[in-house]
Amino acid sequence: MASISDSAWLARAISLLEADVQRSADTHLIALSLPALHADGIDLYLKDESTHPSGSLKHRLARSLFLYALCNGWVHEGTTIVEASSGSTAVSEAYFARLLELPFVAVMPRTTSAQKIAQITFYGGRCHFVDRADEVYDEAAQLARQCNGHYMDQFTFAERATDWRGNNNIADSMFSQMAHERFAVPSWIVVGAGTGGTSATIGRYLRYRKYPTRLCVPDPVGSVFAEYHRSGDAGLRGPGSRIEGIGRPRVEPSFLPTLVDRMIEVPDRQSIAAMQLLSELLGRRVGPSTGTNLVGMLQIAAEMRSAGERGSVLSLLCDAGERYLATYHDAQWVEQTFGDCSAERQQLDALLHR
Repeated sequence: MASISDSAWLARAISLLEADVQRSADTHLIALSLPALHADGIDLYLKDESTHPSGSLKHRLARSLFLYALCNGWVHEGTTIVEASSGSTAVSEAYFARLLELPFVAVMPRTTSAQKIAQITFYGGRCHFVDRADEVYDEAAQLARQCNGHYMDQFTFAERATDWRGNNNIADSMFSQMAHERFAVPSWIVVGAGTGGTSATIGRYLRYRKYPTRLCVPDPVGSVFAEYHRSGDAGLRGPGSRIEGIGRPRVEPSFLPTLVDRMIEVPDRQSIAAMQLLSELLGRRVGPSTGTNLVGMLQIAAEMRSAGERGSVLSLLCDAGERYLATYHDAQWVEQTFGDCSAERQQLDALLHR
């Protein structure tokens, strides 16, 4: 049985998380200015999740994971929080750990961007590095056992922690903001998958609200999600994605393929080219996973145009490009890591303007 002091701390912790919701205005919906597509009756939108206090879509997930852990009795005053993360989830969890005055450790690959590492340490978190992406799980669990802490395990609990029926999730916000647009109910929603929590939330919400909107997950090369969607083999293993924040080297429990209408496999150079194109279109940098989303949007838009279909396609601007200045937004690093992306850029430009 919880003591009076434990109960008081828990009540205060939940109140602090609820206050964070009230302090944070909803993220903006951006209508992309694409005259050629618009003239053909196709509108593209991005919900800008980079404006959250911790800078990414993962702010929503981190808050839900903390609430879930608190209400399950897994986290108490002084509990060390441990997470396996390639960056953005760790940044957001570090933000909330500081809010609740809890120690935080992020287990991540050494290749994680320096800007994300700096943000985690800014919020008081500590970074623990591993050599390969598939090592983060066991290392995080072991660290949590060693310090008698709690392994948050976003990859297992993302789809369980988010309330997909409620009026405060990302899907509900999307449809509320689309209400006065030319095509208020999107033909497609396009979202990449890291944990799979966002696609699960949106997919469930679409069914619950009886919307005809279809859900597409663009998956970067190296990830196993697309093959899992085809085969149903939960034992798949792969090298992992080089597009930071999405794709996984193994099938994650929170990725639910039954909710996804379509997967699009996206080559890395297309993701980078789309990231560059969108950054120029918006006049500010976006992250590489947003580039992957845009590739999926443009492919669907091209197919709608060819079929004479009209409608809207909605996706997410996951985080800002400032987190990737030394990597994905550095021309030399891109050339050395991915090669020349100019051909892919020309192909995407053609989809936009023909």
